[in-house]
Amino acid sequence: MKYIDGFRNHLAARAITKDIHDLAEELGRNNREASIMEVCGSHTMSIARYGIRQILPENVRLISGPGCPVCVTDAAYIDGAIELAERSIHVATFGDMLKVPGSSRTLADARGAGGKVHVCYSPLDAVKLAKENPEEQIVFLGIGFETTVPPVISIIKKAMSEKLTNISILTAFKLVPPALEALAQDKDVAVNGFLLPAHVSAIIGADAYENFVDKYKISSVIAGFEPLDILFGVKGLLEQLAGNRAELVNQYARVVRKQGNSIALDLMNRLLEPADASWRGIGTIPQSGLVLRKEFSDFDASKKFNISTEGGKPDLRCRCGDVLKGIIFPDECPLFNKECTPLFPVGPCMVSSEGSCAAYYKYSR
Repeated sequence: MKYIDGFRNHLAARAITKDIHDLAEELGRNNREASIMEVCGSHTMSIARYGIRQILPENVRLISGPGCPVCVTDAAYIDGAIELAERSIHVATFGDMLKVPGSSRTLADARGAGGKVHVCYSPLDAVKLAKENPEEQIVFLGIGFETTVPPVISIIKKAMSEKLTNISILTAFKLVPPALEALAQDKDVAVNGFLLPAHVSAIIGADAYENFVDKYKISSVIAGFEPLDILFGVKGLLEQLAGNRAELVNQYARVVRKQGNSIALDLMNRLLEPADASWRGIGTIPQSGLVLRKEFSDFDASKKFNISTEGGKPDLRCRCGDVLKGIIFPDECPLFNKECTPLFPVGPCMVSSEGSCAAYYKYSR
């Protein structure tokens, strides 16, 4: 803990916060505001947990973006997973997927009705399940950004080495850089600074954002998840805005390298290829997903079992899409803390521990 405590020092936080207020005052003299979007769900939770929004100046706004993988998983994908469970196929998933609403039901509902839905703590749990049930088919729900993709697809290497033919993946992987481009092009998204994700950046590397920053001229800082990391990131963005600069700055250099994690990237490039992907509440973003290459189609559950992950019909009253794009704050949704709570979520942003609505519900109600 002595190392973590160093990134939670209240005296250092106070000093950085003073610098933030001074920079914000400089912006205010020119009637300027800073609208900063944290792209990662872990940032969203840390910001809410440590009360960071409450200590910022009025003209500095922190907006949550589409950085929660559970939150952006399309309703049709959940429908497909439920169909698998109803066909007596074993569905293995992380626990935060159980209560994500599909078009009309959840995986928890399917399990309650007798569907074979298993909660895993690691993708390797699915491999173990396949070995213990050689006559049964096992499908692991592969969701997540670049951070979680490598450990999930590593089960394919494991299955190939052990000659397991009864395991596959239903993919819904998402990529961060194309999502940033979609946000930058959306006229409803008024953002002039990005707090870029820490763990995703550790995989793809700082250089992955260079083209985006050069093209759209939006100030961007890679920051860690501890309070001082976030405050230091906000300060770095305000310095750029005050100086009328738009640069990429890696403030998480203790973890993030320019080229990323070559082993993880090589594995992803070998097994996966980019594809268009549907983001819940946002729509289809070109080349923002990853699917298994044709030579690994035996491990592709959508092809193996002819499962569609298109055409879902989420509850139209839910404004998770506007929350994910930073157009509204969670408590501006009419369902928030009324019909939609963590116990009875209407939208996915209230389900995940990294969801914006869940963070607001837990820390800011």
